[in-house]
Amino acid sequence: MALCVNHTTTYTYSEPVSICHTEVRLKPRTSAAQTLLEHELVIVPAPEVLIARQDYFGNTATYFSSQEPHLKLTITAHSVVEVHASDPLQPRLTPKWEQVSEEVRRYDRAETFDALQFVFESPRVRTASEFADYARPSFPAGRPLLEGALDLCGRIYKEFKYDQRATTVSTPVDEVLRIRHGVCQDFAHLMIACLRSIGLPARYVSGYLRSGRNSVGSEASHAWVSVFCAGFGWLDLDPTNNLMPAANHVTAAWGRDYSDVSPVKGVALGGGEQAITVGVDVAPVPIRY
Repeated sequence: MALCVNHTTTYTYSEPVSICHTEVRLKPRTSAAQTLLEHELVIVPAPEVLIARQDYFGNTATYFSSQEPHLKLTITAHSVVEVHASDPLQPRLTPKWEQVSEEVRRYDRAETFDALQFVFESPRVRTASEFADYARPSFPAGRPLLEGALDLCGRIYKEFKYDQRATTVSTPVDEVLRIRHGVCQDFAHLMIACLRSIGLPARYVSGYLRSGRNSVGSEASHAWVSVFCAGFGWLDLDPTNNLMPAANHVTAAWGRDYSDVSPVKGVALGGGEQAITVGVDVAPVPIRY
């Protein structure tokens, strides 16, 4: 199956912007789970400078500079991604979570050496006893890692309320744990904090969710979690919807937390007050060979 993703971000200003510098991570990745078939980035007004690069995590980061005075900036990313079906993984077949933690801390193989960097704190995710305490009921001694991770994912889904008014992009993760409200970004940060606080590598994934599937978070960019499992690689979990992402999810980028993979960020000279609107639509399309 292929999914067509249209993501439009519009900045409207009360006064002219004379110049802006912007970086976006809107190009979906190609991986074992998906293949990027088409991608087009349209920016109005057209930028004078446009440069694409791969960042440290292998995501496509595109920088542009608009030097024409403007009252509105529109960034539209159009992508078509083929999503590959895979057989469901049996959670009980994954190794014990303590074993994974120990293997990562030895980092004597390439995959565990790479995973080790996702055990530590990052700009938006702390490791602390309160997160370990929240995680522990899901991870009794000897439990298979994926069983524990799915249980933690389900508890966050049941015990936290999706509420777009409760938090902002800068709300700290310990505040999310206290108020038990938030959005997909908050729930991903919380689950990552819990996993890292008991020694398990976890990374933040940004992307998209198919529209109109009775799922939460499809109206804008979506976010979920990957936990590393030795022998199985990185396993995705979506605590906002209590599932393992599959055919209805499209991965755009991953990193330590939101600060590494923000879809759009930048600075502008002038502009006065600004308003931002974001529209996302994800729908199935026929594959053209």
